[in-house]
Amino acid sequence: MTNRILIATAVLALSALPAAAHYPFCTCAAKAGEIICEGGFSDGTSAEGVKLDVISYEEDVLVPAKFDASSKVSFQKPEGEFYVLFDAGPGHIVEVDYQDIEGLAP
Repeated sequence: MTNRILIATAVLALSALPAAAHYPFCTCAAKAGEIICEGGFSDGTSAEGVKLDVISYEEDVLVPAKFDASSKVSFQKPEGEFYVLFDAGPGHIVEVDYQDIEGLAP
């Protein structure tokens, strides 16, 4: 009887866990002074409406934005050093430093 209770408890505990984890991703590329970032989640979920901010190293928000229906955001390259912050909530944050953006000269 005790084994059955332990097994039932284990099954219930495991069934309470999420079925599959999904991780955020964000890639950015520059062309002719414009930067385009595309984001989403590893399970194929769109990032539409999710916050993406361009932030200076002094922590000033330079470009507040949200992903559009195609999970993209575009903006003009700001002056100085900055990073892109894709923030979909706790555990779902991605930062892309300007030095890691494809097509931007170092």
